[in-house]
Amino acid sequence: MKLTSLRVITKDIRPSVQFYEKVTGLTARWYTEDFAELSAGTITIAIGSLRTMKLFGGNPATPAGNKNTIIEFLVPDVDESYQRIKTLTNDIIQEPTTMPWGNRSLLFCDPDGNLINFFTPVSDEAIKKFS
Repeated sequence: MKLTSLRVITKDIRPSVQFYEKVTGLTARWYTEDFAELSAGTITIAIGSLRTMKLFGGNPATPAGNKNTIIEFLVPDVDESYQRIKTLTNDIIQEPTTMPWGNRSLLFCDPDGNLINFFTPVSDEAIKKFS
């Protein structure tokens, strides 16, 4: 089995796609006005409008308020990333902090309230894990 994508469902797709483009530095590929993807090597972030949920037979997903999943990105320098991210959102949950497991972490939300973690390994063990 191979995890290939993570899909975010949103009420307003254009601002969400633009936000993820600015946050990641990636350019989205639009397939329809209701569906776009940003590919980051081994995984893709798919962004779909609410209308795409009807194709799955109803409305199994709803946007906003999903605080039980964190979308995580390994970044070269989380402190440098923070300087850029804080200009894109006021919804910073945690400024860069070194976590007990050895990653320096920045937690913030996308326009729909989904949690995003940018992290950089800083301990020897964490650096080895991601090298």
